[in-house]
This record gives sequence, C-alpha cells and structure tokens, in this order.
Amino acid sequence: MKIIVTGAAGFIGANLVRALNERGATDIVAVDNLTRAEKFRNLADCEIADYLDKREFRELVQRRALPKPDVVFHQGACSDTMESDGRYMLDNNYRCSLELLAWCQELRVPYVYASSGSVYGLGPGFSEERAHEKPLNVYGYSKFLFDQVVRRMLPGATAPVVGLRYFNVYGPRESHKGRMASVAFHHFNQFRAEGKVKLFEGSHGYANGEQRRDFIHVDDAVRVNLFFQDRPASGIYNVGTGRAQPFNDVALAVVNTLRESAGQGPLTLAHAAEQRLIEYVPFPEALRGKYQAYTQADVTRLRAAGFRDPMTSVEHGTAAYVRWLLKHAG
Repeated sequence: MKIIVTGAAGFIGANLVRALNERGATDIVAVDNLTRAEKFRNLADCEIADYLDKREFRELVQRRALPKPDVVFHQGACSDTMESDGRYMLDNNYRCSLELLAWCQELRVPYVYASSGSVYGLGPGFSEERAHEKPLNVYGYSKFLFDQVVRRMLPGATAPVVGLRYFNVYGPRESHKGRMASVAFHHFNQFRAEGKVKLFEGSHGYANGEQRRDFIHVDDAVRVNLFFQDRPASGIYNVGTGRAQPFNDVALAVVNTLRESAGQGPLTLAHAAEQRLIEYVPFPEALRGKYQAYTQADVTRLRAAGFRDPMTSVEHGTAAYVRWLLKHAG
C-alpha cells in the first residue's frame, strides 16, 4: 500500500509514520519542509520509501505528475496560532489543502486531513456544527475555511474525506514546535530548569490553575487516523478525550513523575503548591478575550462512526510522556 503523509517530520505526522511502520507499512512518501533541519530526528527511527519537500510535492500535485497513492494523510500545516501573516497562513493551510483535495477526488483516493479544535474559539459549544465555530485567530480561520469547503463537497464526493479536529495534543516528537509545544512539554522543561511549574492564577471564573482543556495524547490522535484509514467514513470529527481537565492535573502529573524519577514520593496538589513546586502567576492582560479557558470535545460523532478505543487520561498520559522525555532528553 502506497501512503502519502504530509507534515511527516512534524509532531502528529511523525507519530503517524511510526504507527504505520508498526502495522507493517513502509511504502510511505514523507512530505515536509526541513528548513528547520532538526525536525529530521522525528523520522530517524522510521521507515519511509521516499521524502519530498513540500514545495516540490505541491508542484507535482498541481501538474498531476505523481503516481496514485492508496491514501493521503494530510497533517502538514502551519500550526503557530500566533502567526500574524494571514497571506502565508491561508496559502499554506487553506489553498494547499484545496489543491490536494482536488487531486485526491480526481484519483478517488481517501483523504484524511488535520483540522483543529481552534475553530470553536471561546466556545462554549464544541460540537461539529456551524453555530459553534468562531475562530479567534487566522490559524483557526484557515482550518474553519477549509472545513466549510469539505462540507459543501461531501454530498458529491468520489472518495472518502475525513477532517479531524484535534484538541490539545501532547506527547513525543513535539520538541521542534517551540512555543507551540504542549503544556506538558513546557512544564517538564520548566521544572527541570527552575524546580517549579508556573500556572495562571484564577481567571474566567476558575480558581488558580483550574482553567480546563481537553488534553489528548498523540497516540490516541494517531489511533483515530488509523481507524479512518481502515474504515473511511466521510465527515468532520472532533478528536479529543471528551473530558476537560484542569491545568493543575498536567502540572501535578509532571511534578510527581519527575519526583518519582528522583526516588521521591508523590504529592497532593495542595502540598505541591505549599512547597512552591507549582506557582501561580497573574493572568496576562494581553490574553483577555483571546484565551480558551475551557475546551471539551463533543466526541458523539466520533463514537457514532465506530471508534471505541478508550482515551488516555491526563494523569496517565502525562506521566508516560515525562518518562519518554527523560529517556530521550539531552
């Protein structure tokens, strides 16, 4: 089976390539932009058949000069929610996705692509309905805009098209993301550097560190991709745990797992705060009106499509991730 994975050296893409390898698939064309060369490390333990720069790949798609694949996983995108260049964002995330969609429809190839929970903005609704979609930034808008195209074309689609709205994904192979890496990643590095983790004080009606997000481990996000490869059912689906958990849970899991690695016992949240291992800092004025204090994916459609796997809790997923980071940290 010939598989194309765009964004293959990125966070979810690299984990997807690794998971495909574990299923015996190696005829994989990896597409990415290695201007930041350190991303190659995400693919160093993976087996692929070929690598294409995203610009070369896009040109080949435009010229219809590529052989037909069996499935395309389109994970490539600019995921920096702080990016202010709207022209770049729309070309990279919207126009490129359109071109690839048209090519897949012509060849009748299943197309599984990355959307984002950012399309919902501040909520409070997080189900796959137009009434709930209010993106806060141009990144969210780029994902929202493409989802609207997909919705309009699905009734006449020649092959399955699956949009996956990722919520807060965390886990291995994300270090290249810098400021856009997960909270768990930043807490890990912060605790090792400063001996404490910093969270926001109370805001939006929540107590200190109790702002909540739907945090999903990358392994669970990858399993959803593989599910739709095996059972393609066109549509747009939320990819989250369906549980909103506080930032305190992430921070405490990081602290306790690092304490475990040092031969120390676990602490309660209250004791960690008393010992200033978790510190609360004022909520930034610059984020008011732009900050998702609560997200929780409605996974009704995902479950109705047949995906039954349990999702990893923050406590277990973060602990496993911290142990992975300890094993791979320089």
